Amino acid sequence: MTTYRQIDSYLEKNLDQNLEELKRYVAQPSISAQNIGLGECAQIVKEMLEKRGFTAMIKSTAGAPVVFGERKGKSDKTLLIYNHYDVQPPEPLELWESPPFIPEIRDGKMYGRGVSDDKSHLTSRLFALDAILDEDGELPCNVKFIVEGEEETSSVHLHDFVRENMDLLKADACIWEFGGVDHREVPMQYLGLRGICYVELSVESLGTDVHSGLGGSIFPNAAWRLVWALNSLKGKDERILIPGFYDGIIPPTERELELMKKLPDVADEYKNRFGVKEFIKGIKGGNELKIEEVFTPTCTICGLNSGYQGPGSKTVQPARASAKVDFRLVPAQMPEEIVKKLRAHLDAQGFSDIKIDFLGGEPAARTNPDDPFIKLIVDTAADIYDAPMELVPTVGGSGPNYPFVHDLNLPVATMGLGHPDTRAHAPNENIRLDLYLKHAKHMARVVKEFAK
Repeated sequence: MTTYRQIDSYLEKNLDQNLEELKRYVAQPSISAQNIGLGECAQIVKEMLEKRGFTAMIKSTAGAPVVFGERKGKSDKTLLIYNHYDVQPPEPLELWESPPFIPEIRDGKMYGRGVSDDKSHLTSRLFALDAILDEDGELPCNVKFIVEGEEETSSVHLHDFVRENMDLLKADACIWEFGGVDHREVPMQYLGLRGICYVELSVESLGTDVHSGLGGSIFPNAAWRLVWALNSLKGKDERILIPGFYDGIIPPTERELELMKKLPDVADEYKNRFGVKEFIKGIKGGNELKIEEVFTPTCTICGLNSGYQGPGSKTVQPARASAKVDFRLVPAQMPEEIVKKLRAHLDAQGFSDIKIDFLGGEPAARTNPDDPFIKLIVDTAADIYDAPMELVPTVGGSGPNYPFVHDLNLPVATMGLGHPDTRAHAPNENIRLDLYLKHAKHMARVVKEFAK
């Protein structure tokens, strides 16, 4: 491998300057769920790309704008990098130790909403390109960025954007938005994502809330109605009861199962980190837990809302009730089909009054663990980390990798600066600065070796 002493020296000397750029980026609220600051943040992304000599443009969609940037390099090979600029809502605000949109560095970490998911990943990758340009004056290959603003709301418009811009996004390989180390400080290569189908179920049984003494025994109760409907979705054995839900799903390959066996048992780690007393379905740990976590589809009640929830008592019969529900999907399950099956199930169970709002979704997708691009990512990591990168066939979370894998036909690799206590989506979201620097060094190696 090429000697990277000059590049590493540049990154170490200029880290503080680059972190100021990250601070500016994090300080701009960009909450897709609330449509706050998305246009302003897209403009910041465009400016950061242009600063590096990229031809950048902000392209409109039916939702948040997508930023695209491209800079030609010495080689004809093209690397596509996917990131997103939108973040989760910061609430509950009272649990933050410092304001979520005033990034702060303390004890070797930077804190702020979106600093890990996903703003630092973009700036650290740009930082790596800075180091390459400082050494060579040009990029060794073509580099394209696609940075969207709806990832935290299921990337509702990204699939259409990709299909409408196939030539623009044409590349040889793709680096995904996230990555990092596990609880052992071992870098992980996540090769796939589960899909997701996110819905809101709601029912309105009265024109207004009613005194429970008046309506309790004679009026329909929206909260009970919704509870009964939700109860029909899954049995106590955790099996999802929607007819056809499991039809045609593609099981893991022997190669994927082989890779899962090599990964460490996470049972004790999960118990310590999340306070889990026991796992569902009688699972104790080991390989069974690892496989169940990522290869099984789910039905999760994410939130419930109805009636009075303040302090003290209020005797009221609610007129309306709603629930947020997500289904995590495995290969061959399509979100639109899940919604149709859900509708048919509720109707057959006598719940035709339950309204379904489809809030977004995407199918599952995985990259071949033996693809040469994956090997390149793994091999270049060895120069940075104290342990070899491990391959994880898929993770339990979701993201819009399906059009990149199946439409653009690209191997999609993960690499990044996450760590187990990054607290993404939670108060006090953070990154470790040592991992930020390591990711930039790794990224520089990937770009230069890929060009060969």
